[in-house]
Amino acid sequence: MMLMLSTCATSLARASTRGRHPAAAAAAVQVARRAMGTPKLGEAQAASHAWKKSCYSGIDYTIGDENTVYEAVEKLAAYNVGCLVTTDANGNLSGVISERDYVMKIALLGKTGRTTKVKEISTKAANLITASPDDTVDSCMAKMLSRDIRHLPLVDDKGKVVGIISIKDLIKSSLEEKEHTIHSLASFAVGEGGHFVM
Repeated sequence: MMLMLSTCATSLARASTRGRHPAAAAAAVQVARRAMGTPKLGEAQAASHAWKKSCYSGIDYTIGDENTVYEAVEKLAAYNVGCLVTTDANGNLSGVISERDYVMKIALLGKTGRTTKVKEISTKAANLITASPDDTVDSCMAKMLSRDIRHLPLVDDKGKVVGIISIKDLIKSSLEEKEHTIHSLASFAVGEGGHFVM
């Protein structure tokens, strides 16, 4: 994808520089190539950006691991989300519980959610993949794809949960970034600006 955008950027830059001084044309092509190359640290969108736009950012996305599974399902349904972060008695991250956990560990086994505790079916913190708010959207996607998961808790450097993002949040954020890049390239191609603001 990046190779295709890089090729497109170079072509647009060349087209927009026809008739210009050769040095200016070469500089424009270099700018386009640099803009589409590997982003420098800090230029790629961070997970915190996806978190701010996530449906999870405006809700209480946690549930105590001593609560019943039924209470977790009520919360999932009330907020129309697919996963909650589970916390221990001290409010620390103890795991996650998802719709998938309910289907696989309650419904299929004939158990009841009204008597089963969250901690009995949740994915425990020791087996959990997490991300930092400073991780890039791409690295978060890679983590999710490597473990075939759809949600990723965001944990700060002290180990405190500060959010949760879904694969849908990451896709939206990635698409937004690509659309911005395409808009910048198109603007450059028609002469609406001499540089890229990425």
